[in-house]
Amino acid sequence: MQRLLSSAAVVALSVLFLTPAVTQTPQRQGAREGEQRAAAGQHGRLVPVATFQEQVTGVTVSEDGRIFVNFPRWTEDVTVSVAEVMKDGSIRPYPNAEWNAWRNARMSEVSPKDRFICVQSVVADGRGSVWVLDPAAPNTERVVKDGPKLVQIDLASNQVKRVIDFDETVAPQSSYLNDVRFSPDGKWAYITDSGKGAIVVVDLATGQGRRLLDGHPSTQFEKDVTIVVDGRELRRPDGRQPMFNSDGIALDARGEYLYWQALTGKTLYRIPTAALVDVSANADQIAQRIEKVATTEPVDGLWIDGQNRIYLSSLQDNAVKVLAEGRITTLVQDSRLRWPDTFAQGPDGAIYVTASHIQDSPWFHKDWVRKDFALFRIPVQQEPTGSTAPAQSRR
Repeated sequence: MQRLLSSAAVVALSVLFLTPAVTQTPQRQGAREGEQRAAAGQHGRLVPVATFQEQVTGVTVSEDGRIFVNFPRWTEDVTVSVAEVMKDGSIRPYPNAEWNAWRNARMSEVSPKDRFICVQSVVADGRGSVWVLDPAAPNTERVVKDGPKLVQIDLASNQVKRVIDFDETVAPQSSYLNDVRFSPDGKWAYITDSGKGAIVVVDLATGQGRRLLDGHPSTQFEKDVTIVVDGRELRRPDGRQPMFNSDGIALDARGEYLYWQALTGKTLYRIPTAALVDVSANADQIAQRIEKVATTEPVDGLWIDGQNRIYLSSLQDNAVKVLAEGRITTLVQDSRLRWPDTFAQGPDGAIYVTASHIQDSPWFHKDWVRKDFALFRIPVQQEPTGSTAPAQSRR
């Protein structure tokens, strides 16, 4: 479910943090080498950042290191939809209390156009803004009229800069806009719909959105896939298994390929972004450009770093895995990582991930089983400057 830094910015910052300057003093050179050794020693370690009283999904980190999270209205109402995580781990409503004032019991009293209804994702764009994606469908059910939107907040002033409203041609009933990525040039936004299953492309210059691949097999759950957690099949109290459509989304370092996967699925897909932004292409022409990248496992969040390594949130194994050079390896596995949900990457290259505990929720039990919602940080080793980025696996 969040990208604050553009891929180009990640690469640039990797150069800054990893390449010693020629003019450094010997003392500073030694200190930097010590910092690098310490970072390498923590590679793959799950470091707690904050814990929350309410279920968290999205996370993003700005270019200056500010951290933002969101809390969807899924199984119960929430007191805050979007928050900034302060240095002491506390949170403050963002951008202000008014935008977070919606309550399900008071829905007729306030406008859905300028309140957060059911926020699923927060993503910083590396250009001075953080964007909030609001599918406006509490409990992932009926979409609140005039509620679906993409909200741009200026980080310098902490003020809402722009609201892009989505009508029923973009966010129809049964839709659930899930996560968003922004093109490096700032012209396009790409959104997954995990409700009906589709990819939404938004022209940020005009604010116009288009639903693409609506109902296409690549955006739908896979009928032969069963999610298994804690050694048993995950099922709702009435015996139904979860059937989540296109969910995780990622954009490669150059913004040339968009990747996505259905949560109830094991197939990772990609498509050239040029095919998505070509308004003259019809549905069949767009579908013909889709490629199967790899067979994975049920995953929620996706992330691609500046070296084109693909991070996978392994909800079945309480783990974060990495797809690179056609191989999937485990970066970290930890029992605290209950349903790793959304990724973000900080200016130092570290990966941030939320634990949303979806398998512990009233969706699958009479009440919450565990509510230790948390945000973690994973230090990640960066390749030396000039290294070759891993090739993508094509199958």
